[in-house]
Order: sequence, then C-alpha cells, then structure tokens
Amino acid sequence: MIAEKSTITHNLLEQLQKHAGKIAFMPDAEIVSAIRHLESKGVPNNKHEDYKYCNIESVLRKEFKQVEQELNTLTSNDITPLKLEEAINLVVVNGNYSEALSEKMIVKGLTIKSLTELSSSEKELLSSQAKSETDALIALNTAFSGNGIFFQVEKNNVIPMPVHIIYVNSGNSNFVTNARNFTHIGASAEVTLIESFYNIGSSKVFSNFVSEKFVGENARLTCYTFQNEGSLSYSVNTNQVKVSKYSNYTNNTYTLSGELVRNNHNVELAAENCEAHLNGLFITNGTQSVDNHTLIDHQKPNCESNELYKGIAKDKSTGTFNGKIFVRKDAQKTNAYQSSKNILMSDDATINTKPQLEIYADDVKCSHGTSTGKVDTEALFYLKARGIGEENARKLLLQAFAQELIDKIEVASLKERVLHLFEKAL
Repeated sequence: MIAEKSTITHNLLEQLQKHAGKIAFMPDAEIVSAIRHLESKGVPNNKHEDYKYCNIESVLRKEFKQVEQELNTLTSNDITPLKLEEAINLVVVNGNYSEALSEKMIVKGLTIKSLTELSSSEKELLSSQAKSETDALIALNTAFSGNGIFFQVEKNNVIPMPVHIIYVNSGNSNFVTNARNFTHIGASAEVTLIESFYNIGSSKVFSNFVSEKFVGENARLTCYTFQNEGSLSYSVNTNQVKVSKYSNYTNNTYTLSGELVRNNHNVELAAENCEAHLNGLFITNGTQSVDNHTLIDHQKPNCESNELYKGIAKDKSTGTFNGKIFVRKDAQKTNAYQSSKNILMSDDATINTKPQLEIYADDVKCSHGTSTGKVDTEALFYLKARGIGEENARKLLLQAFAQELIDKIEVASLKERVLHLFEKAL
C-alpha cells in the first residue's frame, strides 16, 4: 500500500509541476520541505484517523489520474450572477486573484493585494500558521499555491460593508487548483468576510484551499463560507485561525453542493478573554460526501467557544462531523460547548459524528452532544392532520430544523441566496 501511495503522490507532483508558476511570497526552503513531506507521507486515505471518512487518495487515483489543466478564460458576465449586491466583490479564478474581474473600491484601512505584490513589511505579517508537516493537503497547497489574496484591515478601522471573495474554478479537462489567502485583522478592527466557492466549468476539479487568518487584539472577524460547487467538484478547505486577546472570531459555513467537500477548521484561542463561534449547515444528496472537521485549541484562561453543526443527508450520501475541543493546562475558566444535530432522509444515507473533549485544566465548563434521527413522525402527523400535504409538511420541518443557522446570516443578499438554494435542495 505504501508503494501505491508513493506512486500516486509522485505522479500528481510531476503533473502539477508542469503547470506550476513561481510564487514569490513562498520561500524556496518551505516549498522543498512541503514536497518532501508529500513524498514521504503521501496523500491521506481512510487509514489516516483524521481522514477516516474522507479518502482523498481514492479520489485522486480515480478522478484525477491525469491532470490536463485546460482552463477557461472568464469574463465579467460569468462573474456577475455570483456577486452580492451590498458587498465589495473580489474574484479568484482557478486559484489566482483576478484584479480585472474584481470591483475596485478605495476604503480607508483596507488593503487587498495579490500575494506577489506584497511589500517587505506586508510579507512580515504572513503568519505561516498552516504548517506543511501537519497535513499533506497543506503541504500540497504550499508547494503549488496560486497567486491568491492578501487581505488586511489596519488597526482601529471598521469596514462598513462586507467583503465578498468569489473563488471560481472553470476548465475543460480535469485539473487541480490550490488557492491560498492571508487575512490579517489589526487591533480594534472589524470586518465581515464572505468566501464563496463555485465551479462553472465542464470538467472535474480538485480544489485545495488554504486560508490563514489572524485576528488582532480587541478585533472582530465575522466570516461566512458558502459552498455551492456542484457535482463535478472535489474540495478540501483548510482554515487556520489565530485569535488574540479580547477578540471575537465567528464563522458560519453553508455547504449546499459538491461531490466531496472536506472542511478543516482549526482555531487557536491564543490569549485570554477571546472567543470563537463555529456554525455549519449542510445538505447532501446522491453520493455526495461532506466532512466537517474542527479543532478549537483553548490555550489561555477565560476564553469561550461554541460550535453548532447541523446536517441533512438524503439518498446514498454521507455527512460527517468530527469536532475536538482541546483545553490546555493553563486554560482555566474555559467555557466550551459543542453540538452536532443531523437528520437522515433515507435508509441508505449515512451520518458519522465524533465530538471530542480533551481537557487538562480543572476549572472549566465544557460539554458536547450529538443526535441523529429521522424527521419527527409526530410533528409530521400533526401538520398532515391540519391539511398540509406530506411533502410540504416534511419541507416545513426541515426548514425549521435549518432556520436557526440560516438566521445567523446578517448579509441580506447572502441569506436570500442560501435560503433559496436550500429550499431547492429539499
């Protein structure tokens, strides 16, 4: 098995190197180290504990044995339907920031650049929190990263409108894309960031996205992740986040399509009196698989975290939630809560849940829970008895189940889009 794993990794590296460009922000030593890690460890399969229900090696072997990289050139007409009207819309095409397709707006305290345009002082802000040795997919991204976005809000600035980054892939033959961004929120700054993911091409794409986010002291970063990439997409999305003293980080993830979607969300609560809130909603159908994998690392005292993930699995699809709360010895007075709730819509659908607590402090309040079942038959009977047809009654119950998470969206056009597509998926 090891020989096979090395072979597929070697073949993939050879093919990607044909198309890779030199990205100036990534040091040569880091690229070499990433490639060595890939060659040594290989691509994860279901024998890796963290990827037990998400066999990346199998996907690459079956769907991406040959990578051609015949990419499409997109125009503003292709992007317009994907924009949000009350936001600043930025565009990343096949892993590379497109200034031509992005909206140009000067906002005090906001800096948006491609990674190859960074000044020396800006390069010093790159956190390098996502370490190649921790995950082969981070190593793959590090070795072959596109020219992504550097996003900075300077200290004491509140950005009055949301910033919307559209990650769109489009090609005519199977290809692999590695998008990367760095988000730096200065002290006492505040911003809402929306990241949307689409595939509008005619070919299959393996999208490997890495985002490093730093939230400065007394700052607030509110994020929405919207995933609607369709049945031709296989994606791994890694968020590596570091939160400072008195700061607040919130992320709401909505996954409505994608043949395989793996979300890695790792948050370090690295100082006292900071907090993190992770929420997720997914609906799967066909043979689709969605895997949400979270880690919240409580490193200091008096911090709080909350997680709520809900899923609806239909047909022969699979949903997974694997969440871990890690409380270090010094993290006294920690409050941490985690919940996973799921509904199975067919006998062939599968839900895997694994909430975890690892606690080394003795003065904490931590809890986790999970529940998986079918639509409440009593509630269904109650609605049908009042003249509502079974199909509509079932939809009402599923909408009520999801509404708690949809109501967390404070951007009107995004909320409308999520609600419309969620109802369509039902």
